[in-house]
Amino acid sequence: MDWTIWAGLAAGLLISTVTAPVGVSGAVFLLPVQLSVLGVPSPAVTPTNLLFNVVAGPGALWRYRRDAALHGALARRLAAWTLPGVIAGAAVRVFALPGPDTFRILVAAFLLPLGTWLCLRTLRPARRRPAPPEPSPPALAAIALTVGMVGGIYGIGGGSLLGPVLAARGMPMARLAPATLAATFTTSLAGAAAYAVLALVSPGPVAPDWWLGLACGLGGLIGGYLGARLQPRLPETALRLLLGTLAAALGALYAARALA
Repeated sequence: MDWTIWAGLAAGLLISTVTAPVGVSGAVFLLPVQLSVLGVPSPAVTPTNLLFNVVAGPGALWRYRRDAALHGALARRLAAWTLPGVIAGAAVRVFALPGPDTFRILVAAFLLPLGTWLCLRTLRPARRRPAPPEPSPPALAAIALTVGMVGGIYGIGGGSLLGPVLAARGMPMARLAPATLAATFTTSLAGAAAYAVLALVSPGPVAPDWWLGLACGLGGLIGGYLGARLQPRLPETALRLLLGTLAAALGALYAARALA
């Protein structure tokens, strides 16, 4: 068996174990691994990443549902607005934006300051930082629609963007993490289907690398379950610091790659 299959399995397992407790599938961290290490061509890397989300998602979601942590109302709102965005983003990715450079710059500009701010805000004494209000329904809809389009373009599902934004707006991690993972799974399923259709009418490597996507997803399925099982045992402060650190590290990684 090709070494990339085993490497993809290991990468999916490790990444999902770390990211599932904070509501992130791990696809945004898997993307540079697929591009730089596993050699998946662009834009096929996007549907391959979406396939990872589809296969990996049920592990963490099943565990969260078993623990009664998956609250349907928030998950439904996020999914309802990310779905149209991810379908539109898939079309933009195939026909107008096949290269990854713009994505790297946008991710770096968004996540690096947001992750740093989330970490600093979490470390400040509670008496000095009043909790901000949770986003209103219109604001939540606008955030989810925008994140869905970005997720459709780059195959990241959206949890890595939704998580830091909603955490920074004061939403508890125990409520946030299962809902963002559920929205990521739903939008990834729609996005993968959209790319399968677009592959029929577009030249070039648009279809996913099926075997690699399934291998990464299998690792993510196991890792997501393990990460979701760990989440209730981790304090809120640790989860927010983990999410902020992951966001800032990812922003720094993409900034370095964009400037290289």
